[in-house]
Amino acid sequence: MAPPAKKVSLTGIKPTGEPHLGNYIGAIRPALELTADYESMYFIADYHALTTLRDPALLRQYTRSVAATWIAAGLDPERTLLYRQSDVPEIFELNWVMSCLTGKGLMNRAHAYKAARDRNEEAGRGDLDAGVNMGLFNYPVLMAVDILSMNADVVPVGKDQVQHVEIAADIAGSFNHAYGSSYRFTVPKALVPAADDGRTLPGTDGRKMSKSYDNTIPLFLPSGKLKKLVRRMPTDSTPVEEPKNADESSVFQILAQFASEEVTTDTRARLAAGGVGWGELKNQLFEVLDEQLAPMRERYDALIAPDSELDSILAAGAAKARDRAVPVLREVRAAIGI
Repeated sequence: MAPPAKKVSLTGIKPTGEPHLGNYIGAIRPALELTADYESMYFIADYHALTTLRDPALLRQYTRSVAATWIAAGLDPERTLLYRQSDVPEIFELNWVMSCLTGKGLMNRAHAYKAARDRNEEAGRGDLDAGVNMGLFNYPVLMAVDILSMNADVVPVGKDQVQHVEIAADIAGSFNHAYGSSYRFTVPKALVPAADDGRTLPGTDGRKMSKSYDNTIPLFLPSGKLKKLVRRMPTDSTPVEEPKNADESSVFQILAQFASEEVTTDTRARLAAGGVGWGELKNQLFEVLDEQLAPMRERYDALIAPDSELDSILAAGAAKARDRAVPVLREVRAAIGI
């Protein structure tokens, strides 16, 4: 008897900036761990980026950067499907079909849309929809179609993204109710990491590492610049000889995500005993980061270069993705009478 087929896991990444350590710890590393248990797929959501990004050169740059980042971080395109959303036109035809089955009320409750209206209300604007484009409003439908076109079983997301998967499940349910006698979509579920997994990294200013705070540590920063950035991280004025609480140190929190358990335990004990200064801890963090990131940086730089193998990898991924999406759209067209 053949072994049961693995369930499908789908991860989408919007190309709106250069990757940083927080992306690696919070999304890239845990998502890559799923490849052992799931048939995993990863796509670059370049059409999603159009809701905010208006620079075509930057969009191309960020798209290549995202793809190169995942491969440099350990994704094997021979075993795992990697593709650009824009290379699968079936997604966009299916998007219209599913839009016709999606209630406006459901979109009214989407977090991003509600947040935009709340900002307008707080600013005293009479038009609560000011600055809201239809791409932002319809964003959850396209995200649902990304998921449904690949018949994904699970979607790894943080807690703030669970609603998108729930909307995808609702939309799949609407189609299945209307046309289920002819074709039924897999109803996806969100796969959320444990709340206490410690995957949120502090940035260079102590707040959560985020592009919006401009406090990130870029994942592929050259060694010299990486050292300078780590050395600039703020610390308190506790003297070298005094004991220090590791859990209150942003530097230590980042170290703990990259160093071995043995090194982390030893460093915690040395800080508690006193005699270790913040400068020494920063040097240790730089050395640990540089040792782990240097091979990834070298691979990334090779992939991001013009005329590298990256384009052929993405072309092969596009063909495989369409092999999955074309039959789905064919079944949907037949089900709806087209």
